[in-house]
Amino acid sequence: MCLAVPGKVLGVEERNGTRMASVDFGGVVKEVCLEYLPDLQVGEYAIVHVGFALQRLDEESARRTLELFENLGMLQEEFGDPWEQAAAEAGMNGGSGADGEPAAVRGQGPDGAAAAGEVLR
Repeated sequence: MCLAVPGKVLGVEERNGTRMASVDFGGVVKEVCLEYLPDLQVGEYAIVHVGFALQRLDEESARRTLELFENLGMLQEEFGDPWEQAAAEAGMNGGSGADGEPAAVRGQGPDGAAAAGEVLR
């Protein structure tokens, strides 16, 4: 899912003729294009979607929204490690089995085939 997330502008620079900003999204800093809000300044908040600042936002609204997204786990979903997310979606829970092995390995014989009667998840 792609969200429009509020963030605070930390720095602004011109890059290859495009105004860009470093924006803090509750601890995650990303590069954002300011072409739709060319007069956005350091310290201001904006709603950002797919890398573009789209609308100014007051600080209180931004903080409330970020807190709500964090409580719902949406910031992790939006900004978390994509490899970790892909592994979680694939059911590879990184060694959470009783024997410490990844779920995809548990129950495999020496040739990599599933052991008799073992269901891999």
